[in-house]
Formats: sequence, structure tokens, C-alpha cells
Amino acid sequence: MLLVTLELVIKLLNNIMAKVGSTKNDKKAGGSNAGKYSSSEGPFCGPAGGAPKGTYPVGTLKRGKSAIKLAHNAPNPMGIKSCVYKKWPTLKK
Repeated sequence: MLLVTLELVIKLLNNIMAKVGSTKNDKKAGGSNAGKYSSSEGPFCGPAGGAPKGTYPVGTLKRGKSAIKLAHNAPNPMGIKSCVYKKWPTLKK
């Protein structure tokens, strides 16, 4: 019984800490940090701006501000910004 419970806990922790998105992709704009963040740091706005999945995390206000500042690196910076503003309307000027 204890072994089964321990296996379930490990499986859940692995799912929580799983990296999101593809691996590092320097060839695609906005993709240098792809695969760096765990799913707990999401949601992610990268795909909204044409960047790889798992980039531009906006799970906290601080990350939202960072995503706006770094949006110029994405193929479609306005896509990143509009995604951030949906999550954090207070950042809209």
C-alpha cells in the first residue's frame, strides 16, 4: 500500500515539474528559452506571438512584465503583448 502511494506521489511530482514545450530552438525567433520552464510557471504566451510552445511564461506579474519587455524577440510581438494583457490587465498602459 505504501509503495503504491509513493509511486503515485512520484508520478504526480514528475508531471508537475515536467518541462513545457520543445527543446531550445535558437533558429526560431523567441525560442532561445524553449523547454526551460516547468508547467507550473505557465500559462505561456509564446505561441500567441509565433514563438515555440513553453516560452514567455506569465504565471506571475513579474513574469508578465518580463514577457512584455522581451516580446520584441518574438516573430509577432503584439501577439505576446495581447496575451499578457489578457492575463494581467493592470499592465496595460
